[in-house]
Amino acid sequence: MVVITIIVLTCAVIMLQMWKQANENNVRTHEVTAVGTGKPVQLFFISDTHARKINDKMIQNIKGQVDAVIIGGDFVDRRTTKQTLLENIQLLKTLGPIYFVWGNNDIEFDAQKLHALFLQHDVTVLENEVVKIGKDQNFSICGVTFSPNLEQVKDAFRSCDLNKTAFIAHNPELFTSVHKHFKPLLSIGGHLHGGQIRIFGWGIQPHGYFKQQGRYFELVSNGYGTTLLPIRLGAKPECHVIKIIFEQNKTFTVN
Repeated sequence: MVVITIIVLTCAVIMLQMWKQANENNVRTHEVTAVGTGKPVQLFFISDTHARKINDKMIQNIKGQVDAVIIGGDFVDRRTTKQTLLENIQLLKTLGPIYFVWGNNDIEFDAQKLHALFLQHDVTVLENEVVKIGKDQNFSICGVTFSPNLEQVKDAFRSCDLNKTAFIAHNPELFTSVHKHFKPLLSIGGHLHGGQIRIFGWGIQPHGYFKQQGRYFELVSNGYGTTLLPIRLGAKPECHVIKIIFEQNKTFTVN
């Protein structure tokens, strides 16, 4: 009986720690250098919110720092209430204009209803298209649907200066095929949750990362919310502030 009690208490403590980790509010900061001139551009990226309420204090701490908000998909799922959705939109709107790309779970909320709510609340849905942002309108965001074909990606990139473009796809597994044809300055994705549960560093999906390869940059987020159970282990929730600075004479080491 004592052994069983110890096991139960140990499991309860572990589950509590996993729940606490899933509810952390971690904002990662990254810097990206582009060749060119103009004022810096700052992006706030959040993905995989699912049914989680965005923390108000976290948003207040970065208010005034960003030029645009990018929602990298799975903003909602079948568990998300309309109230949570609207509260999250209103919070993010305090940071700046919002741009959204579709994830695989968003349609569970009802894609048509979600589209209508986004339109009502000034959220721009990017479906294989590009928008210009920044004080100088000198930077582009290219957003694609969850499963675009090559022609759709080509159409999306057609009006871009790739050296001043962030490519947004919910599923970062698209990066390999897209990068065979196009090399945007920055590629950003989510979807994988960093595995969400990692045992001794191992997870069913790779951990999130930010890396530079020569003059190109890549960010894959662990995401902010959770799927199935609201727990995490070894893959902390995160969102991101990304600063793009322009340097006319910048040189890069090609890997």
